[in-house]
Amino acid sequence: MPEPTPATQPFWDALRRHNVVIQYSPSSDQYVFYPRVLAPGTLADDLEWREISGMGTLYTFTISDRPTAPPWADSLPQLLAVVEWDEGPRLSTEMVNVDPGDLFVGMRVKPVFCDYPDDGITLLRYEPA
Repeated sequence: MPEPTPATQPFWDALRRHNVVIQYSPSSDQYVFYPRVLAPGTLADDLEWREISGMGTLYTFTISDRPTAPPWADSLPQLLAVVEWDEGPRLSTEMVNVDPGDLFVGMRVKPVFCDYPDDGITLLRYEPA
């Protein structure tokens, strides 16, 4: 499970509320992901958290018939994916609720919030829109 840091805590807190927030940099007029302290490119200290819909497009994917780590041994195949949010940044994630044969690059996807109460974490996964 992920271990939130001070820089990433707002992202994880929002996921627990079933919202997606990412950083925005006014100095570069762009959304930023992964969470960080300074804006990429400008190194400005102007990052602010903004809610986004979480909607996006499947940028790329791979179907893994072998577990990528022991915790996923019972979850095969794994549908590993990169989603490009409508706001621009990309997120490494996993596709769920879809047959592997139905996946295609460019498909519209929507967020699925997967709660793990024992760990206090909500993971962001995706399914076809």
